[in-house]
Formats: sequence, structure tokens, C-alpha cells
Amino acid sequence: MDSFFYGIEDLFVNVLFAPFDALRAMENWWGANTLNWIFMLIGATAFVYWMLQLKKYNDSGEENKEVSAHSYL
Repeated sequence: MDSFFYGIEDLFVNVLFAPFDALRAMENWWGANTLNWIFMLIGATAFVYWMLQLKKYNDSGEENKEVSAHSYL
């Protein structure tokens, strides 16, 4: 049973995480952080999209904003 778990360890450490080790060993800071920049761009794009959708919903005036509109108020 130990060899099964050592096989899983070998798969992840030596095969699946090899691209991350290559990025970590790069001399160029911008190149090493390319994946981080991609994730930040995706997050910023999603944030802007979500804020635009909230503004569109708020501008449509569908929500009842009276004090007695919700039971928890």
C-alpha cells in the first residue's frame, strides 16, 4: 500500500508540478509571475463585469427600497 501513495507523490511532485518548478527557477521576475498576472486579470475582469451588472440592476429600479419592504428591516 505504501508504493501506491509513493506513486501518487511521485506523480504530483515530479510530473504535475514540474511547470511550476520551472516558473520558480526563472531569472526574470515578470516571467516567473506570469500565472499570477493572468489570475489577477481574470479577477479584475470578473469584478468589473459584476459591478456593471449590479449598476444595471440598480438603475432599473426594480428593487423595493422602502423601510417596510423587507421583514428583517
